Amino acid sequence: QVQLVESGGGLVQAGGSLRLSCAASGRTFSSYAMGWFRQAPGKEREFIAAINRSGSSTYYANSVKGRFTIYRDNAKNTVYLQMNSLKPEDTAVYYCAAGAGPSVVPPRGYDYWGQGTQVTVSS
Repeated sequence: QVQLVESGGGLVQAGGSLRLSCAASGRTFSSYAMGWFRQAPGKEREFIAAINRSGSSTYYANSVKGRFTIYRDNAKNTVYLQMNSLKPEDTAVYYCAAGAGPSVVPPRGYDYWGQGTQVTVSS
């Protein structure tokens, strides 16, 4: 069992930056690929980024490529999402997820999900 807790969300102006964190419980964090997703009101949940177990491979949705960076610190059981050049359309609840297996390319399944953290970007 893995429990995930996101933090770092908030209100930011367009063009600004935020860094989201996702802290995982348990000793097996490095066994999981990690992903970030978001869901805006009235929209389906959207894949944002994924990182493999070692952190050597990442994958991004086109909508965030070049602006967002996913990275992890296995010693701290934490995965991060650095978000730069934020836009109002980035407003959503952001979720992290953990999945067994090495792949980072969607579609792929994730076994554990956090509760989410709200990101609001004002224009």
